[in-house]
Amino acid sequence: MERFFKYHGLGNDFIVVDRRLRGVDLDAATAQEWCDRRRGIGADGVLVILPAPGLAGRMVVHNADGSTAEMCGNGLRCVVKHLAESSSSTPAPQELSVQTGAGVLSSQLEWSGTEVTRITVAMGPARLEADQLPNGGPFVNQEIGGVRGTAVSMGNPHLVLLDTPPERAGELGPALERHPLFRFRTNVAFCRPRPEGGLQVTVWERGVGLTQACGTAACAAVVAHAIAGRVGWDAWVPVQLPGGILEIKAAADRSQVWLRGPAVKVYEGTL
Repeated sequence: MERFFKYHGLGNDFIVVDRRLRGVDLDAATAQEWCDRRRGIGADGVLVILPAPGLAGRMVVHNADGSTAEMCGNGLRCVVKHLAESSSSTPAPQELSVQTGAGVLSSQLEWSGTEVTRITVAMGPARLEADQLPNGGPFVNQEIGGVRGTAVSMGNPHLVLLDTPPERAGELGPALERHPLFRFRTNVAFCRPRPEGGLQVTVWERGVGLTQACGTAACAAVVAHAIAGRVGWDAWVPVQLPGGILEIKAAADRSQVWLRGPAVKVYEGTL
């Protein structure tokens, strides 16, 4: 028997298992079984919490197809909420640091009574050059698969399409995810400006498909739009995803990107 917790960040849903005592990660086949929405629990991914000396824990992200991802912004908020609300420390933690595939990331917590209601994550730098990107990058406003896009690494790879509407995500996403220019496949963000300010973004997520939200993609979208002069640096930008709104702020030198949003516990059970 194993205890699990179901969380979501704006509808991007996850199974969280806390294995800090066991220290054993999950295998790909088990992640696929658990994420199956008809024969398993159902989720976009499984988040395994492992021990990390001196830190709250280490997060490993397993996608629904059994692959692993370096980083997940919505998932990290869910893990931070779980770690904070299950902590026995007094007073309740206001900041937690978690090891991820994109490095050690720190989060600021906002509480209402015993519940964490909102989390701000320092997501680390946005890189235009990385081995995950086409030819190592930079790849800015370039033609790819019949559209034009900008590649950004948030520890995981993203292709941001500034002028391809969100309605085309299901049509174009599968081929662009596996475009040969991306060695490890890529997440794909389809964007348009919001009349009230900020961006509307739909994401085809690597290893998952269409999702209600993707935190790292929201970060990459703001960075790509700031490079193009379409949104400002060093200011909070609302990003409307199908599941709700995240707020993103990117430093002008791209040394840090912040993500702010909620995480919700849905239920818990045993496997």
